[in-house]
Amino acid sequence: MIKLTKRQDEILEIVKRNGPITGKEIAEKLSVSRAALRPDLAILTMSGNLDARPRVGYFFNEKLGVKQQAERYIHQKVADFKAHPIVVEKSTSVYDAIVQLFLEDVGTLYAVDSEGHLAGVVSRKDLLRAAIGNRNLQELPVSVIMTRMPNIITIEPEATLFDAAKKMINYHVDSLPVVKEVDEQENTYLLVGRITKTTITRAYLEIMEEKSD
Repeated sequence: MIKLTKRQDEILEIVKRNGPITGKEIAEKLSVSRAALRPDLAILTMSGNLDARPRVGYFFNEKLGVKQQAERYIHQKVADFKAHPIVVEKSTSVYDAIVQLFLEDVGTLYAVDSEGHLAGVVSRKDLLRAAIGNRNLQELPVSVIMTRMPNIITIEPEATLFDAAKKMINYHVDSLPVVKEVDEQENTYLLVGRITKTTITRAYLEIMEEKSD
């Protein structure tokens, strides 16, 4: 996208509020001459931000506005939208994990070791499968049923929401643990958050709704 100058941003706001509006009227609102304004109007028209019609004036290009908002959305960082992870010790019993899952009303629990490093992921399906197996759930630790590294799909805080959405779709998961590497140790991560399909959808709505504010 073209980076606009302060005056070009002001022109867009004027056209949004008052369009259709003539170049003469825009110049009057900005207290500049029509000649001084002409290059800015040409740039905004050629870039698609504005549409112009002879003897009518300038219109704001609504379609491009939506596209710009969408582009802004996909470049947002995971770090700005991540939620607090719901964590259990990997030695926690499956019974206690089921209780916590429903108390927190989440679809995934993250198991950590004694140092707080990500050790595994436990989903609703994992817990349901264990419960159906007629085992003693109070003695069975989640470490037996969880997905372990290196089979856990993770995301880093500096990745974008677009990166997170692609991973969720490609790997058919509803959430991702947000992690940081620990001293460059292979497959050793500090768990710093979680991001879910719901989080991504909410972020999209927040950013797109700014257009109507």
